Amino acid sequence: MQLLFRYNWQVRDEWFQLLKRLPEEELIRERVGGIGSFLRTLHHIVDVEQAWILLALQQLPGSHYKFEDYKNLDAIERLSNSCRTEVEKFVNSWSNELEENILDDFTFGEIMRHVIAHEIHHIGQLSVWIRELGFDPASANVIGRGLHSNGKH
Repeated sequence: MQLLFRYNWQVRDEWFQLLKRLPEEELIRERVGGIGSFLRTLHHIVDVEQAWILLALQQLPGSHYKFEDYKNLDAIERLSNSCRTEVEKFVNSWSNELEENILDDFTFGEIMRHVIAHEIHHIGQLSVWIRELGFDPASANVIGRGLHSNGKH
């Protein structure tokens, strides 16, 4: 579980760096598919991750983050880093004992895997858009990232 979260965070960081090469108008331009723009999609990825893990699974106080409060790439990157600090604590404490805990009609394991797949899905949309602009996307490879360490999978 931890490996795939670390993978998503590593790829997300690569996207932040890649998108810094684009002018602001390309980041906010409405596009076909996904959430509609590079910025809205990245914001959505961060917000959904924190909502499921912090608000739902851990039942911490908080709410969804409004896109209007994070309208540029730097602000969304700061939000991502801030949320990751808290999300990572839960991810790193993950154990098989949590797998079958229930939240509403879903197991914690299902929710964690949904969060992982959700980000991968939206990163695929970013890849289509960046190729349309003539750039190569961040690599989707899991292999070769140095993620398999400390026996945590």
